[in-house]
Parts: sequence; structure tokens; C-alpha cells
Amino acid sequence: MKDLNYFVDKYKEQLEKGDIQEAYVGLVKYVTRLGTNLSNNLADAYSFGSLFQGYMDYTYFYYTNDFLKKRKLKMGLVLNHRKMQFEIWLLGQTIPIQEKYWEYFKSTKWNKERTTRPQYSILETVLIDKPNFNDLDKLSKQIENKLISITDEIIEDIKKSKLT
Repeated sequence: MKDLNYFVDKYKEQLEKGDIQEAYVGLVKYVTRLGTNLSNNLADAYSFGSLFQGYMDYTYFYYTNDFLKKRKLKMGLVLNHRKMQFEIWLLGQTIPIQEKYWEYFKSTKWNKERTTRPQYSILETVLIDKPNFNDLDKLSKQIENKLISITDEIIEDIKKSKLT
């Protein structure tokens, strides 16, 4: 088994190249700007939270509305670094809330490939699977449009569940 020194050496090698820092800073700046734009454009429908940078695994922010808040739920717009894709997650404030909603959502289209609840959420769905970071304006518009439609679908499913 490799020890921490091995990984630290590999980490140092990558840092010396400088590409990882450039990519990471660029991605975080983009997601920050995206959150600000969505907050401005969708203020009548959702409130948006602050950016969480994560540990080079996920960069994300939460968004919610009164309907979700009443149920102690929120949505997350997530940049999954490993898969390099944007995702939407439905989250509960507590584990019991997540488990309650998981019972409903585990048999829906949102979780058809899953047999166990996701580690951090009730459901996770891909928003943009191959983002083009060379055209950020177009990417932002795609994300906004899909965020609206997918979030609306998830909220409709929550309404159908009759869970409170």
C-alpha cells in the first residue's frame, strides 16, 4: 500500500506543472460567477446560497424556494470534478428527511440505476455531461435552462409524493 509521502510527491509534481492550479481556479471562478448570474436571473423563483469549493471533488451551491423549505429540502447545483460534469442534487436537512424522501424517490426515474441512497443526497441527476468551458456564456445559458426544467420536474415529483 502506498504511503502518504508517495501521494504528496505526486501532488507536488502536479503542482509544479501548474496546470491543476489554473484549471481549479478557473472552474471555481466560473461556478462563482454562475451562482451570481443565476441568483440575479432567477431571484423571483429561488434563493441561492454561497459557493462551497469542496476538496477538488465537488464545487457547489445550494438553492431553494418556499415549497422546498417547508419540507426541509434544498437543491444543489454541483460541479463534479472527477466526472467533470454539472449535476443537480436534491438534499434534505437531516438524515431522517433524506431517508423519508429516498423511500419515495428510489423507485422513480431519478434513481433507476441505484440500489442504495446516494451518500450526500436523495437524488443526483446529470445536468450537463460534457461542459464546453471555451464558451462560458453558452454554457451558463444551457445550465440555467436545464436547471429550471429539471428542478421543476423534481418539484412536481415531490408534489406527487404527497410527503410533507
